[in-house]
Amino acid sequence: MTVVTDATGPSPSKRDSATRERNLTRVQARIASQQARADFAETLNALEDKLNVPKQVGRRAARAKVKLRRFADEQPAVAFAAAVGLVAAVGATVWLVVRANLD
Repeated sequence: MTVVTDATGPSPSKRDSATRERNLTRVQARIASQQARADFAETLNALEDKLNVPKQVGRRAARAKVKLRRFADEQPAVAFAAAVGLVAAVGATVWLVVRANLD
């Protein structure tokens, strides 16, 4: 018995093409599930980072320090006046609270 071939070679059987398609579909499904897991892990990490209050406070405090230092370097007289005003306001508040509690 001879195998019928055309110019391109023997044609694959229906069983071989079905197996190949099923295997390709499994590979595609595996790749899609791995991508979905990676996306889910990235989303969870972003949520954890966003909801971590101490970490967010630390970042904002660091940014505020940088801004204050830049402001003090660019305008030292204004920064000094602001610091003196802040100290005076805190001192006056403490004095008023202590005075109110003594009466």
